[in-house]
Amino acid sequence: MPAQPIIDGPIVDHPLAETYHQRWFIVDDAGQQLGLKDIPALATLTLAIAHSYLVLRAPGMLRLDIVLDVIEDDDSVFRQACVRGQYLDVIDEGDLVAAWLSNLLQQQCRLVKVHPDSTLPSTI
Repeated sequence: MPAQPIIDGPIVDHPLAETYHQRWFIVDDAGQQLGLKDIPALATLTLAIAHSYLVLRAPGMLRLDIVLDVIEDDDSVFRQACVRGQYLDVIDEGDLVAAWLSNLLQQQCRLVKVHPDSTLPSTI
Protein backbone atom coordinates (compact mmCIF):
# COMPACT_ATOMS: atom_id res chain seq x y z
CA MET A 1 0.00 0.00 0.00
CA PRO A 2 1.46 3.45 -0.89
CA ALA A 3 2.50 5.69 1.99
CA GLN A 4 4.71 8.67 2.76
CA PRO A 5 7.47 7.72 5.26
CA ILE A 6 8.89 11.27 5.38
CA ILE A 7 6.33 14.02 5.88
CA ASP A 8 6.18 16.05 2.63
CA GLY A 9 8.46 13.47 1.03
CA PRO A 10 7.77 11.13 -1.87
CA ILE A 11 5.29 8.28 -1.80
CA VAL A 12 6.61 4.73 -1.37
CA ASP A 13 4.72 1.81 -2.86
CA HIS A 14 5.74 -1.20 -0.80
CA PRO A 15 3.79 -3.71 1.32
CA LEU A 16 5.43 -2.32 4.50
CA ALA A 17 5.08 1.36 3.57
CA GLU A 18 1.92 1.97 5.60
CA THR A 19 3.72 0.75 8.74
CA TYR A 20 6.20 3.63 8.35
CA HIS A 21 3.75 6.29 7.14
CA GLN A 22 4.90 9.74 8.34
CA ARG A 23 7.39 8.32 10.83
CA TRP A 24 10.12 10.81 9.83
CA PHE A 25 10.27 14.53 9.17
CA ILE A 26 12.93 17.12 8.40
CA VAL A 27 13.70 19.91 10.86
CA ASP A 28 15.86 23.02 10.91
CA ASP A 29 18.46 23.80 13.61
CA ALA A 30 15.68 25.07 15.91
CA GLY A 31 13.73 21.81 15.62
CA GLN A 32 10.97 23.28 13.44
CA GLN A 33 9.53 21.07 10.72
CA LEU A 34 10.52 21.89 7.15
CA GLY A 35 8.42 20.85 4.18
CA LEU A 36 8.19 21.26 0.42
CA LYS A 37 7.17 24.91 0.74
CA ASP A 38 10.38 25.58 2.72
CA ILE A 39 12.72 23.38 0.69
CA PRO A 40 11.58 22.76 -2.89
CA ALA A 41 14.67 20.56 -3.50
CA LEU A 42 12.90 17.94 -1.37
CA ALA A 43 10.99 17.09 -4.57
CA THR A 44 14.21 15.57 -6.01
CA LEU A 45 14.37 12.95 -3.24
CA THR A 46 13.21 9.40 -3.97
CA LEU A 47 12.47 6.79 -1.31
CA ALA A 48 12.18 3.02 -1.25
CA ILE A 49 11.97 0.30 1.35
CA ALA A 50 14.42 -2.56 0.89
CA HIS A 51 15.75 -5.20 3.28
CA SER A 52 14.66 -3.42 6.50
CA TYR A 53 15.99 -0.05 5.33
CA LEU A 54 14.47 3.21 4.21
CA VAL A 55 16.52 3.97 1.10
CA LEU A 56 17.06 7.62 0.14
CA ARG A 57 18.30 8.57 -3.32
CA ALA A 58 18.79 11.87 -5.11
CA PRO A 59 20.46 12.96 -8.34
CA GLY A 60 24.23 13.23 -7.99
CA MET A 61 24.29 11.73 -4.49
CA LEU A 62 25.23 8.35 -3.10
CA ARG A 63 22.40 6.16 -1.83
CA LEU A 64 21.66 6.49 1.89
CA ASP A 65 20.13 3.60 3.87
CA ILE A 66 18.43 4.17 7.22
CA VAL A 67 17.49 1.20 9.40
CA LEU A 68 13.70 1.12 9.75
CA ASP A 69 13.43 -0.30 13.24
CA VAL A 70 16.05 0.51 15.85
CA ILE A 71 15.75 0.26 19.61
CA GLU A 72 17.41 3.45 20.82
CA ASP A 73 19.45 3.18 23.99
CA ASP A 74 21.51 6.36 23.59
CA ASP A 75 19.90 9.32 25.33
CA SER A 76 21.94 11.75 23.20
CA VAL A 77 19.68 11.10 20.18
CA PHE A 78 16.44 12.04 21.94
CA ARG A 79 15.15 15.53 21.16
CA GLN A 80 12.00 17.58 20.92
CA ALA A 81 10.85 18.96 17.59
CA CYS A 82 7.86 20.90 16.36
CA VAL A 83 5.64 19.30 13.72
CA ARG A 84 2.30 20.76 12.68
CA GLY A 85 2.63 23.37 15.42
CA GLN A 86 3.06 20.88 18.27
CA TYR A 87 6.19 19.72 20.08
CA LEU A 88 6.80 16.01 20.44
CA ASP A 89 9.60 13.64 21.36
CA VAL A 90 11.72 12.53 18.43
CA ILE A 91 14.87 10.56 17.70
CA ASP A 92 17.59 12.24 15.65
CA GLU A 93 18.90 10.04 12.82
CA GLY A 94 22.44 11.36 13.27
CA ASP A 95 25.13 13.53 11.73
CA LEU A 96 25.70 11.46 8.57
CA VAL A 97 22.02 11.67 7.61
CA ALA A 98 21.96 15.37 8.51
CA ALA A 99 25.00 16.05 6.30
CA TRP A 100 23.48 14.09 3.41
CA LEU A 101 20.16 15.95 3.60
CA SER A 102 21.79 19.34 4.19
CA ASN A 103 23.91 18.80 1.08
CA LEU A 104 20.88 17.81 -0.99
CA LEU A 105 18.60 20.57 0.30
CA GLN A 106 21.31 23.27 0.46
CA GLN A 107 20.47 24.27 4.03
CA GLN A 108 21.22 22.95 7.49
CA CYS A 109 18.63 20.38 8.50
CA ARG A 110 18.21 17.07 10.29
CA LEU A 111 16.05 14.00 9.84
CA VAL A 112 14.16 12.95 12.94
CA LYS A 113 11.66 10.18 13.55
CA VAL A 114 8.71 10.25 15.86
CA HIS A 115 9.56 8.59 19.17
CA PRO A 116 7.57 5.35 19.59
CA ASP A 117 5.89 6.78 22.73
CA SER A 118 4.82 9.98 20.92
CA THR A 119 1.77 10.57 18.78
CA LEU A 120 2.04 12.58 15.60
CA PRO A 121 -0.49 15.43 15.59
CA SER A 122 -3.13 15.21 12.89
CA THR A 123 -3.04 17.56 9.92
CA ILE A 124 -4.27 21.05 10.77
